[in-house]
Amino acid sequence: MNLRYLLLACLLSAALPAAYAQKARQVDLTRITRTFNRTITIPPGSKQVFIHPQPEAGGAWLQLPDARNAEITLEIKGRDVMQQSFVGIAFHGQNDSTYEAVYFRPFNFNSPDSVRKRHAVQYISLPQYDWPILREQFPGKYESAINAPTNPNDWFKARIRFRDGQITVYIGDAATPCLQVQQLGNLQTGKIALWTGHISPGEFRNMTITYL
Repeated sequence: MNLRYLLLACLLSAALPAAYAQKARQVDLTRITRTFNRTITIPPGSKQVFIHPQPEAGGAWLQLPDARNAEITLEIKGRDVMQQSFVGIAFHGQNDSTYEAVYFRPFNFNSPDSVRKRHAVQYISLPQYDWPILREQFPGKYESAINAPTNPNDWFKARIRFRDGQITVYIGDAATPCLQVQQLGNLQTGKIALWTGHISPGEFRNMTITYL
């Protein structure tokens, strides 16, 4: 009988880390390890982060454990200014130039141009697979339209999941992904950052992460 209880205790103990990993954690966005090619502002008493625009891409690495597989939910605010609003999340970060990212182009969310509308959300894997290469070599594969009415000047909710080589992106509370692609490159784990593109400001709040 004692042996049975001992075995049960061992099984429960082994299951605890997995259960903890599946638990969504609120992320304190004010805990930034450092920024790259960006300056940020955190209003006093706020849990929001404002990233100031600069040429080229940049962001803020978050004080979080490295992630291999995870699901991130957060609210993002860009702006409806043509070619000046690229906002998202970098993950599997090795350094300031080697990472994967999913980002949004709010100025394309509601565009009457059907081609621009299909360029609303983008996956990249740097340094090898930036968006111009992906658009030229794999047109329409690593970017897509969003599938929910969204104000490009307001906060919007995004859910980004990367697991076992598959990246899935949801907008708002949609049950159907707006983008689902296979990972490019061989990055397996790494840091997570708030990310903005060329001359793009961005605001971020209400982020949770679930390690999968």
